Amino acid sequence: MKLKIGLIWRIVIAIALAVLLGTWVPEGFVRLFATFNSIFGSFLSFIVPLIIVAFIAPGIAKLGKGSGKMLGIATVAAYSSTLFAGFLAFFAGSTILPGFLKGKEISNLADPEEGLASGFFELAIPAPMEIMTALVLAFVLGIGMASIGSRSMLPLFDEFNAIIEKVISYIIIPLLPIHIFGIFLNMTFAGHVAKVLSVFALVFVLIIVLHWIMLFIQYVTAGTLTGKNPFFLIKTMLPAYLTAIGTQSSAATIPVTLRQARKTGASSRVTDFAVPLFATIHLSGSTITIVTCAIGVLILNGQAIVFSAFLPFIFMLGVMMIAAPGVPGGAVMTAIGLLGTMLHFDQTMIALMIALYLAQDSFGTATNVTGDGALAIIVDRFSPGETKS
Repeated sequence: MKLKIGLIWRIVIAIALAVLLGTWVPEGFVRLFATFNSIFGSFLSFIVPLIIVAFIAPGIAKLGKGSGKMLGIATVAAYSSTLFAGFLAFFAGSTILPGFLKGKEISNLADPEEGLASGFFELAIPAPMEIMTALVLAFVLGIGMASIGSRSMLPLFDEFNAIIEKVISYIIIPLLPIHIFGIFLNMTFAGHVAKVLSVFALVFVLIIVLHWIMLFIQYVTAGTLTGKNPFFLIKTMLPAYLTAIGTQSSAATIPVTLRQARKTGASSRVTDFAVPLFATIHLSGSTITIVTCAIGVLILNGQAIVFSAFLPFIFMLGVMMIAAPGVPGGAVMTAIGLLGTMLHFDQTMIALMIALYLAQDSFGTATNVTGDGALAIIVDRFSPGETKS
């Protein structure tokens, strides 16, 4: 029987091996992985605009179809929840993390003078378009396909979507542990790894706490609007949370989320429509993780946390999350372009973001799907002409 190791454990093993080997392997070995990281980083820069177009364009086009007012209410609820999660993470992270992470800064993670080994060579892979160009193009195409009720272009974009998702699933995700191994090997070689791991631990704890706070707020809101006990609602949805931790997939958890959402008293018609939709467009837990991790990486890199930079980032991140691919790490893959263009992350910082994100991906997914139940209750409250079951 073939033993299959999950992505999270592959990441953990990669970091552990890098920490063990980085103190005694020769510089040439470190430079070999630095070369791989340079090439892999270039490929990521190349693929990110394609990810944006492949997922956002058909995602917006498909949102143009559906059950009219209910679809509008569900979309507004999902986007509002995601925005709230982003701002919650920003204000909590920017208030708490600087004090706890004081003295752990590394002046520039990508500076060879800080002791990091450089690669043997670089292979530039120019991106087909700029990130913002891809985003605007995706909006134009998506809105256009929705407005004309496209029957020919939408299937084409669905196939393009499937191709890019396979690139993520079969190339990027399998190579990520090697990429992260190379990053942590280089940091261990340079003597930075102790600071990095201590930052990881503190950020991880804050993220989990913020996830729980977000769920509490969502269910208090749902309970207040419907006159139901929020603790009863949370208890009812707990099986979905635990299932998502195990599966690390919103899609795989849909049957459990549906069953538990119906037990909250929301109508079957609304839950059958809203829960599968929210599994795609509502990623409040992932948003908390991305924003908090970004703050942690910026502090580690010795950079200031500026609200004016995060404000447009969070608004755009909310849009990107609507069409994030449903594979492990899909949300952070979609966010890479924004991290580079809006927060000016370099390849090393993005690699740290990916490692931080994937370390708790199952908890973020669990928060996403559990929050779907609260939003389904809210949509049920405001959807007209529903017969409660």
